[in-house]
Amino acid sequence: MTAVGLRAPRPRIRPASVVTFLVMAVVTAFVLLPVAIIIFTAFKPVAEVNAYPPTLLPTEWTLDNLIRILEELPFARLALNSVIFAGGVTLCALVFDSLAAYALARIDFRGRGVLLVLIIASLMIPFQATLIPVYQLVAELGWINTYQGLIAPRAADAFGIFLLRQFFLALPRDLDNAARIDGASEFRVFRSVVLPNVVPALMTLGVFTFVNNWNDLLWPLVFTNQAEMGTITSGLTLLTGPGGIIPYGVMMAGSLLAVVPLVIGFLFVQRRFIDNIATTGLK
Repeated sequence: MTAVGLRAPRPRIRPASVVTFLVMAVVTAFVLLPVAIIIFTAFKPVAEVNAYPPTLLPTEWTLDNLIRILEELPFARLALNSVIFAGGVTLCALVFDSLAAYALARIDFRGRGVLLVLIIASLMIPFQATLIPVYQLVAELGWINTYQGLIAPRAADAFGIFLLRQFFLALPRDLDNAARIDGASEFRVFRSVVLPNVVPALMTLGVFTFVNNWNDLLWPLVFTNQAEMGTITSGLTLLTGPGGIIPYGVMMAGSLLAVVPLVIGFLFVQRRFIDNIATTGLK
């Protein structure tokens, strides 16, 4: 007896799956709502931005907010400063954090545990508590309104050291020992054996560091007082109107322009990020 001509039974839809889908759809809508508000407000005229009750979709689309940003701000210079600042901090953090994490995870030396506790304890110190001493040091070095003044104080991060250390601890030490038996130096073991197996961790730390510094407002606002040395986020504060009036449409347009490079960068990085996770431990 054959099953030719018989229709395959339709998959049953479980009520739990429907409920899960609806909950995820609602949560996704709430998460995307602020993004939608930024996008639509960026294309609203001033009168509609200040209208009450507010509306989500603009009734009249305009590019005036984007044009004002490009005309009143040196936007190309601000974008370049943001790339140099965020990219420089990210590169320095990956180098110094990985070196410190490797030493704490793979090298036995006296005081390693105490040093690790001190690094973790530094995470509990508020950023604002160290801002003034760091500013005084940067000012004494003459680094105000310079790239090194923006990048150097953030060249290493306690969170990055701790994160990479945990990844280094998960790697088998047989890899290190085999390389040392073959005559590899400690730096060669670090560069050729350990680092290729923690690329997902490096990319994760790099993405977090780059995004945090790209979106940072307080740091470039404190360490730069010249418009041509500011970043996109600090440059938007120059658009505040008389009496402290905030042009929300212009601010949303600036936020939209600041987010676009991050989205484009993520689209280029995501495939390599997934591939590196899939091949971890096979290099």
